[in-house]
Amino acid sequence: MDHDAFRRLERWCWRAPSAHNTQPWRLRYEPDAIRIGWDPAHTLPAGDPTGRDLRLSLGAFVETCLIVAADAGLRLDYLADHDEHHGWVGLLRPAPDRYPTPFRTTDVWERRTDRGRLAAGVDRDTLAAVDAVARPAGGSVRTVPQAGRLGALLRAADRRLYADPAVVAELRRWLRLDPTHPGYHADGLTDRCLALSRPAATGLRVALAGYPVLRPLGLPRLLAAAAGDPLAQGGTVLVLVAPDHLDEPGQVEFGRVLLRTWLTLHTAGLAAHPLSQLIDVPTTRTALGALLDVAPQRLLHVARVGRPTRPAPRSARRVAAGRA
Repeated sequence: MDHDAFRRLERWCWRAPSAHNTQPWRLRYEPDAIRIGWDPAHTLPAGDPTGRDLRLSLGAFVETCLIVAADAGLRLDYLADHDEHHGWVGLLRPAPDRYPTPFRTTDVWERRTDRGRLAAGVDRDTLAAVDAVARPAGGSVRTVPQAGRLGALLRAADRRLYADPAVVAELRRWLRLDPTHPGYHADGLTDRCLALSRPAATGLRVALAGYPVLRPLGLPRLLAAAAGDPLAQGGTVLVLVAPDHLDEPGQVEFGRVLLRTWLTLHTAGLAAHPLSQLIDVPTTRTALGALLDVAPQRLLHVARVGRPTRPAPRSARRVAAGRA
């Protein structure tokens, strides 16, 4: 197995999406394979207690590796070998043929999360195309009917998360609200990617610094209000629905599905803005499931999708720091 050839591709593999841009993946180069796992220091135990977002991120990374390798002419496939205790999900290994995919490294590089204004939404043909990506894995992609009702759910979810000191401490750890932050160009959520003005970024930084004192005085409600209404920024709300009783390896596989849906949207000229808080909070997750007439545990990912009105900033990457 040509390890050196794959190492030269790592900078593009690292463009995979992850919750809070934590980039949790790690690689271990073995004689006849590359083992993929995660670094516990780059997980979100408070904000992602079930590990759903972690496993989706790892699956997205697997799919990104396969796409980038295929585009470079490397013949690799993926073998799931999930080991929750030791923190591994599977292996990239030599294959007779290149991984079949319609996507290229340029798609991986150019795809971006966009929290700005999105013109229009998802047309019927594009919705059918992303749904067709999920169907073979037993899932589906659904639009949210009466999406105007999501505004109240988003505010409720934000208030609940901001009221949790552990979640806020985790958020503070991954926020990069000042270009002088040592991780600003490496990982986390920057002010630019969050579409915050300099005064807004400064205000958020000050508010979070005073969180222990200000929390009993109503800071969670103020922070939720300050987050604004992303639905007012346009777009269609799409939900990735999984099969019932999806286990942990299955969530990794659906991370691969998620990456393919995002790239399908990207190649159609669209961008996505995750609204994960809707399914991170049990009460809003249940309410969203009722809107869709779907069991809440089947809701795997929620995003606002539309056509960008201007290029979004490219999020930072550590670029292959995670090797074991």
